[in-house]
Amino acid sequence: MSVNISKQKRDRLVEKINKIKTYIASAKQDENTAQLLTYIADIEKDIKGKKYGLVFEEHREAIDEILEQNTPVLTEEKDLFIDNGGNMNFLIEGDNLAALQLLEKTHKGKIDLIYIDPPYNKGEKDFVYDDDFVDKNDLFKHSKWVSFMSKRIRLAYEILSERGYIFISIDENEAATLTLIMNEVFGEDNYISHTFVLDNLKGKTGDNYITSVGSRLLVFAKNKNRASGFSEVENVFGDTVEKKYLERDDKGLYSSITFKKTGQSKYREDRPYMFYPILQKDGILYPIKEDEYSKLFDWKTKTFDDKYLSELKKQYADYEFILPQDISGKYLRWTNGYKNFCRKINEDIFYNNGVYQKDRPSTGELLAYYTLGRPKSFMYKPSYAMGTEDLKKVLPDVNFDFPKPIELIEDILRLLSENQYTILDFFAGSGTTGHAVMKLNAEDGGKRKFILCTNNENNICRDVTYERIKRVIARDKYEASLKYYKVDFVPISDKLYYEYADELLKHIRELVELENGINFNGNAKIAIVLTEKELDEFTTSIPDKCKTIYLGHDVLPSEEQDSLFKARGIAVNIIPDYYYRELEG
Repeated sequence: MSVNISKQKRDRLVEKINKIKTYIASAKQDENTAQLLTYIADIEKDIKGKKYGLVFEEHREAIDEILEQNTPVLTEEKDLFIDNGGNMNFLIEGDNLAALQLLEKTHKGKIDLIYIDPPYNKGEKDFVYDDDFVDKNDLFKHSKWVSFMSKRIRLAYEILSERGYIFISIDENEAATLTLIMNEVFGEDNYISHTFVLDNLKGKTGDNYITSVGSRLLVFAKNKNRASGFSEVENVFGDTVEKKYLERDDKGLYSSITFKKTGQSKYREDRPYMFYPILQKDGILYPIKEDEYSKLFDWKTKTFDDKYLSELKKQYADYEFILPQDISGKYLRWTNGYKNFCRKINEDIFYNNGVYQKDRPSTGELLAYYTLGRPKSFMYKPSYAMGTEDLKKVLPDVNFDFPKPIELIEDILRLLSENQYTILDFFAGSGTTGHAVMKLNAEDGGKRKFILCTNNENNICRDVTYERIKRVIARDKYEASLKYYKVDFVPISDKLYYEYADELLKHIRELVELENGINFNGNAKIAIVLTEKELDEFTTSIPDKCKTIYLGHDVLPSEEQDSLFKARGIAVNIIPDYYYRELEG
């Protein structure tokens, strides 16, 4: 029988506390006895508190002090606006805790995918806490990291949609700690995977015991019961990827193999037993089952069993039964592992679960593809080690420690079956996430959008994140636009709402743009009106192209103005009051 010793100890402490409370309650009552009872109640509460989970010393950051005295706002850097059509994306410069508080107003429950690559807290100048690096000798290095991450993870939870997922890259230094944070915030039932990403085959130098060759990818759902399962993907989440599979077309990664006509020829005419018979029905091709093929073909004499062939034809009476020698150049090669599904791609290509052969009898070209399958808890591609090269191709003069590879983020994006969601990265770093979103959209016609947040330490946001996005849009002609916002602050301490409300009003435009993915600047099709005076001015000279107006929630149009909007076919969207409702009192 299991005995909870810790609970027994707690119960004995509570029993002693109750005796003290009884004694104090029987004594003469004054301010001191009342205060003592309050102290004892606090102690009892702590004793009965959480008994399992992450216990740490809580720390306050400088940004916590700032946010107590100020409310965050966004200010656009208009000269950095990139207008290249397509979806509107956003880059936010500033502390990501403040940025997340703003995103909670505009995107609460709306983001379907969050990816972050936070500081790993290795004690190697990778984690800055209040302008100081946390080194290996800091006695509170783990507590500082937990305090830092917990606040941001809780806000991320609020921003995720009910069907959303969060992916977090991490290494062994804080992987266990992060799991406890995620279990507490998201719940153990919403755990998806602790995937290993092999991205450094050589291993890290300086390891005395076992060299590390990769990182972790911790995955949680907001609500596993409401989230859709992941899409089947190229089989890169399990089997080791060979270096030859580096070419890509619209069907995925492949390698091209040319067979020469030699004594070891693999042509159908020379080695017919290497090729499957095919069943055809309604233009769709199917391979027969492996056990049926083993009975049909005599491996010793390398001939087909005519009697069993007749039985099979009766069994598949509704199908046209085609032997390889009947295909006349358009043949399907039997390859172990590619025998479960077969369909006709076009008149020249037969496709078999990831392998198809073009109609080129003279060269015998075979394109071998990765098969699609359920993602596994191991990821590897040679390109996963190319994060630095990916960045150097765009910004050759920038030195950046461990930028994430584009293809890793692409593979994460491919897991979601839809291609029109918004991805949030609030540790954006070198901007790989934004780059990957645009690249994948160009490949598959998707309409994904991104929101990136990063601080501007050493001008990283302006000179690296923004510059990378700007250059790849120009270089690769991506149909994508970008707005650049900076986090600013409006003082609210010891003030009533009406004393700073006008200042907040100046920054509503940015929140409306962020929430709706739009641009007001120089855009005659849409307008924003925040005061009665602006409404009067707007209705006297409405641009001909205007079709949508965003109206402040406390701005009331007159009957004439309402009629004018209807006559001009202008849709009126009321700006919500939740941006700063909590400040109004």
